[in-house]
Amino acid sequence: MRAYTETVRAVISDNAYDEHVDQLFEVLHRVTSALRAAGIDYRVVGGVAVFLHISERDPLAARMTRDIDLAVNRGDLDRIAEALRPFGFEFRHTAGVDMLVVAANPRGRSAVHLLMFREKVRPEYAEAVPDFSPPVETRNGVLLAAVADLVRMKLTSYRLKDRVHVQDLDAAGLITPEIEGGLPEELRRRLAETRAAE
Repeated sequence: MRAYTETVRAVISDNAYDEHVDQLFEVLHRVTSALRAAGIDYRVVGGVAVFLHISERDPLAARMTRDIDLAVNRGDLDRIAEALRPFGFEFRHTAGVDMLVVAANPRGRSAVHLLMFREKVRPEYAEAVPDFSPPVETRNGVLLAAVADLVRMKLTSYRLKDRVHVQDLDAAGLITPEIEGGLPEELRRRLAETRAAE
């Protein structure tokens, strides 16, 4: 009976994970399709971008995240809200965070968080969200931040999950000597510290 119970739990867990991944990518494609159709510049950043970069190299090494982060221009917020409304999203500014929420289910977990180019995500961060280099386009036309830009953002945020993302990018061989050499001194120190903790 115990083995059966553990098997059922594993199946339920796998099904819940698969459902989450499907929902996340369905939201990602709805949002990015609307932005592309409206001609609005964006980059997918955060855990989803890390996942997609790593999955190109080693699908089994990629870790999924629970939400979507996009970098956009603050001047485009009105256009973004207008472009996404027909796709079932509402723009919200809550607790200092700009986000798009699924109108039918406006919980924070279903949100797409919007980070602004050239602005700090938090006042205490050493650097602002960078002016990104040209995007990396997925087979489905989704525009990802380049690895160099992601590494810079992750080392700036430097939370535990950011350090894990850096370790995953590094393990996949995506952090090249050129990327490392382009980092400011403080971020190079953080990269070395993150590597030493592996």
